[in-house]
Amino acid sequence: MNDQDRQRNAAWQAAHQWKERARQARPRQGMSGPRLVLTWLMFGVLMIVGTILGLFFLLVGWAMLPFLRHRMKKRMEQMRAQQAEDIGGSYYQHGSQSRSSGGHLEEHEVLEGEYREKK
Repeated sequence: MNDQDRQRNAAWQAAHQWKERARQARPRQGMSGPRLVLTWLMFGVLMIVGTILGLFFLLVGWAMLPFLRHRMKKRMEQMRAQQAEDIGGSYYQHGSQSRSSGGHLEEHEVLEGEYREKK
């Protein structure tokens, strides 16, 4: 392809114009010294602030763990009591006494429910 064909080709002309505009838009020199130092200082300060915030939230999370554990323990106790009530009456809620027909423990009572032997 010779120079005349290249100058007549619209795609070639558009690419050449784009290249010229990119060259003009590019800054002539790099960042100035004080501006570069200021940018690095701001970056360093942001990194330090981010690290401090991360450590703070980590410590807050660790401090909240005992409270969360206590709350989960209470919830598990409630779930176990509810499950025991669903399965075999209120055996777990009232200690070792259950509300059977006579108000006392029968001879063959187990945790899952009440069973009687056939004779």
